[in-house]
Amino acid sequence: MYATNYHRASSVQDAVKMRSAADEGKYLSGGMTLIATMKQRLASPSDLVDLRHIPDLNGVSVNGKSVRIGAATTHYDVASSAELKAVCPAICALAHGIGDPHVRHMGTIGGSVANNDPAADYPAALLGLDAVIVTNVREIKAGAFFTGLFETALEDGEMIVAITFDAPARAAYAKFRNPASRYAMTGVFVARRDNGDVRVAVTGAGGDGVFRHSGMEAALAANWSADALSGVSVDPSGLLSDIHAGAEYRANLVKVMAKRAVAAA
Repeated sequence: MYATNYHRASSVQDAVKMRSAADEGKYLSGGMTLIATMKQRLASPSDLVDLRHIPDLNGVSVNGKSVRIGAATTHYDVASSAELKAVCPAICALAHGIGDPHVRHMGTIGGSVANNDPAADYPAALLGLDAVIVTNVREIKAGAFFTGLFETALEDGEMIVAITFDAPARAAYAKFRNPASRYAMTGVFVARRDNGDVRVAVTGAGGDGVFRHSGMEAALAANWSADALSGVSVDPSGLLSDIHAGAEYRANLVKVMAKRAVAAA
């Protein structure tokens, strides 16, 4: 590690002001990625602005089917929210499967979404739920927010404040996890609304990050069942191929995980 200035913000406005005054400041939420990269000297911010103590960024609120999750809400709090589980148990189950207890008690939904790791779970959920990422200056649809590997539509100094979405009629998430990191080698989030609209979002497999699979969406819109996916093909071109799994293997996993998610939903 190296010298860096630590600031504890008490409000969103306070945090933005502190970040703007720094030479190369970074927002710090759970720190699950940022602190690790700093230890490896892959990141060297001059200042860290801690967001964990801002009341407006914490907690889950549900009004009917409308859900709002504060950006600094931990994975544990998302997983254990009774209100959220009553309307969208899929995202609670997803949060419960992230990392280990330490990660779930420290990591936050806003930090995960802002980092946009290609194997992270939340991006698939947000894309599948057609969620809105609320920042200190605007609202961004999930489809426009995730722009590539570790890339988002966030501008310099912009901060995620909350995640909002309307709970679907049915939803579920299934992932094939790396046994060491528990990151998704492939994860699929499926959601169906009362009007019949279906969304299928895939994480951990795309060469350009999280993506939707239109073929599966069309099949499930016509017949909401795991069997409906049997005839759908998944093109391996454009999928990730690394030491953990090849593109062909991940293409098969996309289909298997989608079937499991539909069955769970």
